Amino acid sequence: MDKVRNSLLGELIAECLAVLIIILVGDSVAAMYSLYDPSPYQLSYWGVAITWGLGVTLAIYVTGAVSGTHANPAVTLALACYRGFAWRKVLPYWVAQVVGGFLGASLVYALYGSVIVHYALAHHLDFANDGAAAGVFFTHPGEFVTPLHALLNETILTAFLVLGIFAVTCQYNTAAPQANSGALIIGLLVAIIGASSGYLEGWAINPARDFGPRLFCFVAGWGRTALPSPQNYWWVPVVGPLAGGVIGATIYQTLLRPFMPALGRHSTPAAD
Repeated sequence: MDKVRNSLLGELIAECLAVLIIILVGDSVAAMYSLYDPSPYQLSYWGVAITWGLGVTLAIYVTGAVSGTHANPAVTLALACYRGFAWRKVLPYWVAQVVGGFLGASLVYALYGSVIVHYALAHHLDFANDGAAAGVFFTHPGEFVTPLHALLNETILTAFLVLGIFAVTCQYNTAAPQANSGALIIGLLVAIIGASSGYLEGWAINPARDFGPRLFCFVAGWGRTALPSPQNYWWVPVVGPLAGGVIGATIYQTLLRPFMPALGRHSTPAAD
């Protein structure tokens, strides 16, 4: 029993650390994009997308051997539905992932706090009312995007993400990358989603990536601009990715997986 508890504790620490790494890297590049004029990324948005993606790759390399690096409640839910991940671990994983998002955002604020305050003063913005520099930490709808449109977007994009993850990690997929290169491909997958659709609403595609930093901002002075957020938008990057993750996994497992060669039958169901 102690071994089981210690194993779960290690997995939760790894999940927390994985999301922390992703937020530390990703929100920092968002700060570079948003807070500086001229921004080094304004005319090279691909740099933002690839930095986020490589943050995911690094998180996988650091924590993958301990927890498998879900680093995303939508991925955890999809794995529980189709890859044998224990349902009893789903909620603890979600909590650890959100805590990682909170801690990652706090580190970004430690790095960029003075720059954020200067940005707010220079643009005559108030944190609690105007949400000054909030885009560094969490997502919001872009131009001409309503909350319901954003919900659809997040569902589609996360379905695409999880479809790709399931393909990359499927032992029966002979076209999948070998050895440890899967982490790089998953990072590139995150990057291409951001590069192709990031301006819609910031491509959250991960409830912990958005909700964890929102919680930090709520207690750090942003108040209602973080939670519940204008137009009660906060739930969109939570519900959309959770639904999209299950949809993407269902598409892979029902439309593609049955037609693949029957290799590796000796392995455990969790790896299927």
